[in-house]
Amino acid sequence: MSVQLVVDMNLPVEWVTELAGHGWPAVHWSTVGNPSAEDSVIIAWALANGYVVFTHDMDFGTMLALTHATGPSVLQVRGQSVLPEDIGPVVIAALRQYDATQAQVSWSSSIRRNRAFGYCHCRNR
Repeated sequence: MSVQLVVDMNLPVEWVTELAGHGWPAVHWSTVGNPSAEDSVIIAWALANGYVVFTHDMDFGTMLALTHATGPSVLQVRGQSVLPEDIGPVVIAALRQYDATQAQVSWSSSIRRNRAFGYCHCRNR
């Protein structure tokens, strides 16, 4: 898999196991940084270390847009329940689709400038 993810504090640590079980390396922010760190610290860490931010927080996309930053990529989920057992299949499908798309695309400078790739609005049953 081409993507490694840092799971934001607003998502449960169980996502690390869920993602790893499907082949995506992942770390929970609480294991690599200060749990009370500002979002800007998480973004800087993700960018410096080549990680995608996986979050339920709408602030990451907003910060990237307002600052015209080129990264890191952000995978954002929205829904009442953000537990792996409730929305895991949707998130895994989005990551598989992203990987498949990236396998067909040559990395040009225009693609590197637009790194955001995901938004899942998940309806809980």
